[in-house]
Amino acid sequence: MQYNYTDFERAFHLLNNELNRLNSPGYNLIICGGSALNAANLITRITKDVDILALCDKNLNLIDPEPLPDDLIKAAITVAENLGFPTDWLNNGPSKGDGGIFRLGLPPGLQNRLLKKIIGNRLVLYFISRLDQIFLKLYAAVDQYGGYHASDLDALNPTDEELVMAAEWSMSHDSSEGYKFSLKSFLKEFGYERVADKI
Repeated sequence: MQYNYTDFERAFHLLNNELNRLNSPGYNLIICGGSALNAANLITRITKDVDILALCDKNLNLIDPEPLPDDLIKAAITVAENLGFPTDWLNNGPSKGDGGIFRLGLPPGLQNRLLKKIIGNRLVLYFISRLDQIFLKLYAAVDQYGGYHASDLDALNPTDEELVMAAEWSMSHDSSEGYKFSLKSFLKEFGYERVADKI
């Protein structure tokens, strides 16, 4: 199943209500991926889930989202049952485990570029910026060698300078010659030849 942001916005409000019912602590979620693209009005498209990149406190100090708190998972499953969503509609896929983005390192300055949306008394969402989407989308597009990540990257219309920064960040996650070769090959094949020559 695929959903638009209106579907997820309803889910977020139900999630806040369920956290209240459970008398749970409040949560601040930093969200990337398709739902964040929609929420920030960067790209309008359907998506299958909501990707949690990180958690944070009220001062935007980052918190590892692996594992997700039990009561947040429990509340999300209840919402899924009520709306007919998959049980993992809210997940930490991009930052799961030691190979996830959070532990490898987020783009520098990400906290300063977040778009904040207060859902209720126990749930605040922070959607990553266009620049940070470019960083993550390039990294994912190279990993999958195209796919919807490459389409999203193209729709974000990155400048050469932004792509160079994104490429350098991605190489800090994987410094192997094999990754650099794949990165340069991707850039050349998908129309970013000038950038490939700069890295």
